[in-house]
Amino acid sequence: MVRYPPRFMVSEVSAPSIFASRGFRRYFAGQSLSFVGDGLRMLSVPLLAYHLTHSALSTGTALICEVAPFSLFALVGGSLADRLDRRKLMIGCDAVRFAVMSLFAITYAMHVLTLPMIYGGLVIISICAAGFLGGQSSSIPYLLGSKQSTKAIAMLLAAESTSNLVTPAIGGALFAYLGPLPALTINALTYLGSQLSLVSIPSLGPEKTTGLPTLRHFLSDVALGYRALWSDLGMRAQAFVAFTLNIFGFGCYAILIPFLKKGFDATDQQVGFFFAISALGAIGGASVAARYAERWPLGLSLTRAYLIDAILFIPVVLVSNIWLAAFFWASSNALANFEIAQIIGFRMRVTPEHMVGRLMGAVRLLVLAGMAPSVTFFGWVADHRSPHLAMSIACIGTAAVAIAAFLTPAIRNELR
Repeated sequence: MVRYPPRFMVSEVSAPSIFASRGFRRYFAGQSLSFVGDGLRMLSVPLLAYHLTHSALSTGTALICEVAPFSLFALVGGSLADRLDRRKLMIGCDAVRFAVMSLFAITYAMHVLTLPMIYGGLVIISICAAGFLGGQSSSIPYLLGSKQSTKAIAMLLAAESTSNLVTPAIGGALFAYLGPLPALTINALTYLGSQLSLVSIPSLGPEKTTGLPTLRHFLSDVALGYRALWSDLGMRAQAFVAFTLNIFGFGCYAILIPFLKKGFDATDQQVGFFFAISALGAIGGASVAARYAERWPLGLSLTRAYLIDAILFIPVVLVSNIWLAAFFWASSNALANFEIAQIIGFRMRVTPEHMVGRLMGAVRLLVLAGMAPSVTFFGWVADHRSPHLAMSIACIGTAAVAIAAFLTPAIRNELR
């Protein structure tokens, strides 16, 4: 039985593997190394903040410092990526991130690292991440072509999730027995490895550079990106759903460590294993997206994923065993990674290459705009009521958004 019309079936002539591109192989190797360091940082820095303050709000503030500047400067990163040599842009961003993480490690070893220093360093890392991701978003279509973008994004997500499978368990053990210094040091060195991989790639585009944008050019780029987003009904609807889902997603992630610590009496090592199990689910979601991205109509697969994601999230607040909670969290995370790969690949697929950086910057600011107030609200609820109540609110909100997305024709009927 044919489930979908013939236009949805895979072509008989298989597309070449994305790893047939030597440039992408080198790029992928460098990013895989960098993901290892990121995974250690995403565990060790919030744990360090929590141990310094024992406050969900302070732990959430570390997340705000990582994401809020990123969402704002995504507009700058997108504009730069469409105008400057992307390879040099990405190498420069990695060089600054290497310097900041090295400073973290040195000051911690000297016992002078403070919470304000952590927050300030994370802001700088976040700004550099925005510039790096701006270059990444535009360089993937340049290396592989727009039709291969979804597979490339899915494979990068799978690599990131694979590193997150290993690093939290290792990082949790390192933190429990040796403190955060090894994780901070390794993270710094991985940014160095990423730079070396980028140096070995001849070019990441664009074909013609125009130099640093003036303020007028930058404002024009921002306006152009938002016009492109607003004129596409399907992309616009997806962006608003992502904005709302991120309110609840970042909120529950920000209070996850207090939720595990206070709700399950979790040790640092158990927190690390919880993150590792979560990453296992993410690997599955990204792998499915890489394998089947071109076989299913986007709207149908996306809306179903939203609904199943919401259903699997609910038991996290109902079970009393930490490993059952980890199973359902990981299952929900699998669907989330599937959704991310599909959506980002879709944006790259339908956007002209010379516009990818600007449009992706505009979308990032929109979908991440609610993160700071969300983390603040959920952190306050966790501190003044309970982490369990905060997580329950996130579950209910996620379910409501999933139902709304399923009922939105512009998302459900998307066929591109």
